[in-house]
This record gives sequence, C-alpha cells and structure tokens, in this order.
Amino acid sequence: MGNVVDQAPSILSKAFDLLRAFNTQERVMSFTELVKVSGLPKSTVHRLLARLVELGVIEHHRSGYKIGLELFQLGATTPAASMRDVAMPLLTGLHRRFGLTVRLAVLRQFNVVYLEKLSRHSAPFSVSGVGSILPANCTAIGKALLAYEDLDDLEAFLPNPMPMMTPRSITDVGTLLAQLREIRGGVLARESNEAMPGLACMASPIVVRGFAMGAVSISCRSGTRLDPAVETELRETTAQISKEIRAGLAGGRAAWFPREA
Repeated sequence: MGNVVDQAPSILSKAFDLLRAFNTQERVMSFTELVKVSGLPKSTVHRLLARLVELGVIEHHRSGYKIGLELFQLGATTPAASMRDVAMPLLTGLHRRFGLTVRLAVLRQFNVVYLEKLSRHSAPFSVSGVGSILPANCTAIGKALLAYEDLDDLEAFLPNPMPMMTPRSITDVGTLLAQLREIRGGVLARESNEAMPGLACMASPIVVRGFAMGAVSISCRSGTRLDPAVETELRETTAQISKEIRAGLAGGRAAWFPREA
C-alpha cells in the first residue's frame, strides 16, 4: 500500500501538468481548455488555479488564464538567461546583416531547448520557437551541441533508433556519431529537411574550455545558396560569445562552469 501512495502524482506534479498545458500557440486558455489539455479532473484544476493565481504563477486574462510574470521573472534568473543577455547584441547583428533566422539554444540530455529566435515575418514557418524542445539529432544546433559531449558515452546511451521528425532525420546512432566527429573537428553542423521539410540550417557551438555551453544557428529555405560570408560571421559570432562568457567566468561566475548554462 505504501508503494502505491508513493507512486501517486504529487500536487506539485499536477501543478506542472497544468502549467505545461500552455504553449506558444495557446498563450491564453480557458478553464475548459486547461482541463482538457492537462488531463486533470475539474476539481483539481479549479483548486490548482486558485493557488497558482494567488502565487502569481498564473494570471487572469479576461475569460481565461495566462502564465504569470512571476514565473517569467524566475526564468530570467537562470544562467541560461544570462548567457542569452550576453549573446543578444551579437545575435541581433548577425540577423540584421543577412536577414536570416538566427537561434540560440542549449542542450538538455538529448534534446535542445531554444532560448532565442530572431526572424523576419517573411521567414518560413518553423517548429523551433523560443521555449521549444526538439530532439538534438534532428537539428543542426543539436548536432553542434552533441559534438562536444563525450562521444563514447553518446554511443552507449543514445536511443537507437533515435527520434524522427521527418523522413530525412538521422535515426541511426553510428551515422550521427560520424557527423559529430566531423563537427568536433571543425566542420559546421548542418541539416536539411531533417527537422522540417523545406528548411535548412547550419550551426556553430559556443565552446568554453572544451564544452559547448550553447550554440547558434542560421536557417533558411532548403536549396538557398548563401553568401560564404554567412559561415564566417556565424563562426565569429559564437567565438565572440565564448570570449565574453570566459570573461564573465573569470570575473566571478566560475560556479557556472562547465555547462550549467
């Protein structure tokens, strides 16, 4: 009986199930929508909403609810958010020079979490918006990050086959590792139609003391011929971000090292 109780979802787990019902497409949700998406009973959702609103984690929005600024403020205190602050002027310069979509991401286990995206309104739709979590093996930015992990460990622990987002996604561990070794040797990470049909991407890691704390990518429509200067600027951008992060570590932020961003 004790084991059954221990395995029952806690109220904290249920609160996160409710919070995860929100997404970039549904930023404001009604009570009925939250019940449906979260899969929680109406009475539980009602009780959780009351408490989360009281805490400022969720706020009222006309006839619905939205994520509260209290939660936004907490997210802004992470080391990853600080890395984004360092990177933003350089990401903006890269985006303005070429008009291409620029992203910043970090690695979490075998997934990438997108921290920033700069794009024009005319840019092709993409599934990788701010806050999105995608399988690292399907994205150039994920490959750039994985390449600086222990490749022997990856060979042992990566799921085989790996997740697939399109028919072009790399699902074989051996094939991925061959690409990662080339990237570790200095080749830019690339993907074409692997995360989304019609989209191509290249990425460069933000390397600090041998670890990829993050990565920056540039994407465009598949088949687009880019100015060679794009690759050079991408590399220079991540090199400069790395330099500024190293300066921050030397200035008293050494507790972040090696990859806590």
